[in-house]
Amino acid sequence: MTVVNRSLINLVLKECHDSPFSGHLSEDRTREKIKTCIWWPMLQKDVAEYCETCDRCQKANKSTGKRVGNMIKIQEPRRPWEIVHMDWVTGLPPGGERSYNSCLIIVDRFSKTSIFLPCHKDDTAMDTALLIWNRVVSSYHPQTDGLAERMIQTSEDMISINASTNQTPAILEKEWNPKLPQHFLRKDLVELHPTAASFKGMLEKARKHAVRCMEDSFSYAKDKWDNSRATPDFKVGYLVLVSTTNFNNIKGCKKLKYSFAGIFVINTLHGENAVEVELSEELSNKHPTFPVSLIKAYKSSDAETFHLRNKIPQLYLLLNHLVLRKL
Repeated sequence: MTVVNRSLINLVLKECHDSPFSGHLSEDRTREKIKTCIWWPMLQKDVAEYCETCDRCQKANKSTGKRVGNMIKIQEPRRPWEIVHMDWVTGLPPGGERSYNSCLIIVDRFSKTSIFLPCHKDDTAMDTALLIWNRVVSSYHPQTDGLAERMIQTSEDMISINASTNQTPAILEKEWNPKLPQHFLRKDLVELHPTAASFKGMLEKARKHAVRCMEDSFSYAKDKWDNSRATPDFKVGYLVLVSTTNFNNIKGCKKLKYSFAGIFVINTLHGENAVEVELSEELSNKHPTFPVSLIKAYKSSDAETFHLRNKIPQLYLLLNHLVLRKL
């Protein structure tokens, strides 16, 4: 067993972890490899810090342990078609008179009613908005029908009281006033049939019960989800790595690409489960906002303690821009 002094520790760590013959082994295997022939005080601490701050290991190794990100509650609906979810199914074979090749799926969050609307993959935002307006909004929200609203206004004008006679035209001609659509919304006009009132009460109870069930379901799902997730702890200015799972434009063999890219600086926090980073020029075509499940903190290496380690470009956050300074 050889006992080395502090001046040789960096060389030993570099040869036992960074060299091609070592292959960037894990902390445990690197420590066992060193202990077979060499020892020094605080060996375990130095090996752990060296391996944890290894730039290549942090980028190449996949994340282990709990995934980051807790379940966040979104607004719950109180009636049907108050909140909807949308998604597209693309790549379908053309069909129909207009050769539709995609399908827009809209689901009512309250009743879980689904609508399947044929569309085209290259539809613009305006095309999608018109499709939703014509097939969903007008169908399930008649009050938004401008023509009907205008007709009601016209009917009000038709039976309005004349300023000179102080009577409506209908009274003078037919001796009675016709009822407008909104009159039938008043409960004091006619007596509701007992079965109608019972049916209305049943619907209200069903909706309240549905709201309670959704709240209970979310609480159960959140507890189960959060037990297997870690709470994110990112702040503006932190150095992070981004998962390359969804990066298809990285050069080289996909099998040999790093699991993470970086180093990037967090610019903005979007809620608890998303961060915005300053991407490099190579990845400038990517959207800069990522879920925290695809982010992991970068551990910088102490240049003085491990001075033999290959140096990496230093990052500086200047005027909210990431500047890469060459060494």
